[in-house]
Amino acid sequence: MKYLITSSILVIIIILCVLFYPFELFRQEKISYDDEQKGLSDQITIRFSHVVAENTPKGLAAQKFAHLASDKTNGLVNVEVVPNGTLYTDEEELDALIKNDVQMIAPSVSKMTNLAPEWGLFDLPFLFQTNEDVTDVFTSGIGKNFLKLHEDENIKGMALWSNGMKQMTSSVKALKVPEDFIGQRFRIMPSEIIAEQFRRLEAVPIPMPFDQLYVSLEADKFEGQENTISNIYSRRLYELQNYMTISNHGFLGYVVLMNKDFWNSLPKGVQTSLTEAMDETTDWMIKESMKMNKQQLQVIDNESMIEIHYLTDEEREAWLNKLMPVYHTLYDQVNEEFVKDFIEQRIEEMERE
Repeated sequence: MKYLITSSILVIIIILCVLFYPFELFRQEKISYDDEQKGLSDQITIRFSHVVAENTPKGLAAQKFAHLASDKTNGLVNVEVVPNGTLYTDEEELDALIKNDVQMIAPSVSKMTNLAPEWGLFDLPFLFQTNEDVTDVFTSGIGKNFLKLHEDENIKGMALWSNGMKQMTSSVKALKVPEDFIGQRFRIMPSEIIAEQFRRLEAVPIPMPFDQLYVSLEADKFEGQENTISNIYSRRLYELQNYMTISNHGFLGYVVLMNKDFWNSLPKGVQTSLTEAMDETTDWMIKESMKMNKQQLQVIDNESMIEIHYLTDEEREAWLNKLMPVYHTLYDQVNEEFVKDFIEQRIEEMERE
């Protein structure tokens, strides 16, 4: 009987071993590797912060760049686009970039005048006549020199982007001749060159971050402002202004910047792919901003009560005569010869017109 019990126990043990012993450990079959998991563990994340809406030329360009960066690196690079100043405001983003708290930003060129007066070139009145002029400057040696200006400050210049030409708006009166500006308060971007333009028009320029513009106009802190059609449309500024002048007096551009140390840490192949993605995005944005500004002006005209005036040749000449001294002011402020040479050339061209 004792023998039978012992034998039964042994049989049970053998059965349990057969059923549950981890023979998998001894199999020689090769286990497949999860490539997708490897990609995630090696993925490079770039946080791209900007302060405008997603449906603006800059907002759309940021999204396009993110898509192209992922496509060209087979998903290795993930660009996280954070719009509307959600991460950092106009005043905070540059410092955040230098500290690598965020890897990419696209501030307005006017904002960059805090770092170097040379950026004031893009704020000069009537600097560009056509979008082709913008493209020529961006792709020339001048554009490349601007992108290298702040490498000693841990800033890598990636590209210059165009949001198109700026227009004037006011809640008080139509802005046709320089005298119409007298005494009005205008919100401006933080640029001494822009501020001087409005002082020349005997207006009161007040710097203000873009994300505070709508509520400030709503609270009657300003009578007017200047902006591209896409920004006037996306932030519905036309609801708070009674008059708009299609003046094309100024240019609104952005410079796309990356933290230089972060850029240098990237593999060369990734750098090449990101450069290609940025070049494609830049070409696309110039065309897209032209199209959007044209379409959205038509929408504003059709769907709002704002009165729209198109600057005549005679009125444009009067504005330019009033504002030409600003060119000489900037010339005296800058140190870089490539900017001085460009200003001299532009003054000569405008005097011949």
